[in-house]
Amino acid sequence: MEAISGPVTGRTVHITVAGATEPMAAYVARPAGGGPWPAVIVGFEMFGVTPYIRRTADRLAGLGLLAVVPDFHHRTAPGFCGTADERGRAQGHALLDRLTREGVKADLLAVIAHLEERGDSAGRPAMAGFSLGGHLAFYAASQVPLSAAAVVYPGWLDVTGTALSTPDPLLDLTQGIADQGCRVLYLVGADDHVVTQDQTRLTRQRLTAAGVPHEVVVYPGTPHGFLADERDTYRPREASDAWHRIEALLTAPGAHRPGPLARP
Repeated sequence: MEAISGPVTGRTVHITVAGATEPMAAYVARPAGGGPWPAVIVGFEMFGVTPYIRRTADRLAGLGLLAVVPDFHHRTAPGFCGTADERGRAQGHALLDRLTREGVKADLLAVIAHLEERGDSAGRPAMAGFSLGGHLAFYAASQVPLSAAAVVYPGWLDVTGTALSTPDPLLDLTQGIADQGCRVLYLVGADDHVVTQDQTRLTRQRLTAAGVPHEVVVYPGTPHGFLADERDTYRPREASDAWHRIEALLTAPGAHRPGPLARP
């Protein structure tokens, strides 16, 4: 992961979520100074709010963004921090199948309300999600008014039965992304064992048909998790290109235009 371009601070906050028995923890990384800054919600991999995901949020904050990583597992395994090995993957898969659309939407609405109350964020937030987080970001873009969504190697968009792909594939919600006025950046490796070529083809078709401004980038010979610099799947050249595209999406002039925020 490249160096952060500006000083940042990070801390955990607790956000009240409608219908939840306990507040949801969220890691917040912010640039130095008083703001306000455009905000980005970070969707984690199935391993939860790991040190790697915190560093990812710090990197986004270094670009001048207020980055918030909600603990979407807070109802079933609050504070879960798994490892990218066989045991961690088994734990993560068990948890992702306990996520619900209703719960994730409530979490997103709570984060948006928190951002509005903070006073140091400006305009509509964006979202950047990785693997499971990309799956969550695609759903979020169809449900709440995001300015943009970077969906990075997102799994299970064209199938049913995994994570939020119940009762229908998330691709069936694509028109909602157009209705929300959200732009989409879709990044994937051609050798991804989670994201199929059919999913990428269908995603491109659905985004085009719905009139969603989008960019789909497929990196040849590249596996799942190519941005994760702590794993053997890391590909520096492709990761660098992907980060340049994510930065351009999230920091472009007018990227976080003012607009009404969602209400429960």
